[in-house]
Amino acid sequence: MIIKKRYFKLPAFLITEQQQNPLTKDLYLCELAEFLVRHDTFWSENIPQDHHMLVYCTKGGGIMQISNDLIPFRQNQYCIIPRGFIFKVQTGSSDPSAFLTCKFDGEKTAIMEKEFTVVRDLIPSVNNMVANRIMLFDELFNNLTKGFYNANYQYINFCFGHLLATFIFASRTSDDLMLEQNPGVSRAIQFMEQNLAEKLSLDTLAEEAGYSPSYFTTMFSRKTGYSPLSYFSHLKIDKACEYLDFSKLKIKEISFALGYSDPYYFSKDFQKKMGLSPRNYRKRVVGGT
Repeated sequence: MIIKKRYFKLPAFLITEQQQNPLTKDLYLCELAEFLVRHDTFWSENIPQDHHMLVYCTKGGGIMQISNDLIPFRQNQYCIIPRGFIFKVQTGSSDPSAFLTCKFDGEKTAIMEKEFTVVRDLIPSVNNMVANRIMLFDELFNNLTKGFYNANYQYINFCFGHLLATFIFASRTSDDLMLEQNPGVSRAIQFMEQNLAEKLSLDTLAEEAGYSPSYFTTMFSRKTGYSPLSYFSHLKIDKACEYLDFSKLKIKEISFALGYSDPYYFSKDFQKKMGLSPRNYRKRVVGGT
C-alpha cells in the first residue's frame, strides 16, 4: 500500500508562468510529495517522467530501478531521476519506507544532469545541511498552500533551489568530508584565515599542510578550484570588504592590516577582484568618502 501523506502538484498554468518568469525559469518546482510505502511493495508510475524527480529516502529502503539498472538504496540516500526515465521502486522488509519527492525542471537542469541517476549517501552532519533539509521541505509544503500569486511562487522556487543544492552539493560542501579526505588542505585554509595580516608563501602553506609545494598546489586546486595563493588573496579581499562595510578604517590602514605593504597594490588587487576601487566600494554602501 502507498499513502500520500502530503502532496501538492502545481497546476499547468502556474508551471507555464514559472517557465516564462525571468526569476524562476532557470529552476522551478512542479510537484512535491511525501509518501509512506509498505514493505515488499512495488511502486511505479509506469510512464516516463515528464520532469526531473528527486527521490529522498528518509526511512526504510529497497531496490530502485532506473532505466535498466537495479540499485539498492536505504535511509539517508537520494537519487534524481532524469526527465524521460521510468521510475520504479521495490521496498524491502522495513515497514513503512518513507520518501520525500520533488519534481522540477528549468533551463539550468541540463547543466545539472551529470549529477543525476546516481544513488548517493547523505552524511549525517550539521555541516552537510542534514539538520535543515526537512525544515526546507516543510517550508515548501507550508507555502504551497498559501495561494497562486507570483511573489509566493518566486519565494517557493528560491527555497527549492536551496533545497536541491543541499542534495547536489552535499558531498562537496561537507566540512567533515573535506577534513577526512583533505586534512592538509583544511589545515592550510584554517591557517590562512588566522593569518590574514601576514604575507604567506606557498612553501609556508605547504609545510602547514604537510605536503610538498607541488602536491599541495595540485590537491588544493582540485578541492577549491583556486591556487593556494590566489585563494589566500581572495580571503584578504573578503576581509577588506568587511572592513570597508563595517569599520571607519582608512583604506591605507586596511591595506596594512591585511599584509599589503603598498596601498596602491592593495587597491589594484581589490579593483581586479571586486570590479570597484576600495573607495567606490565603500561609497556604494554608505555614500562616504
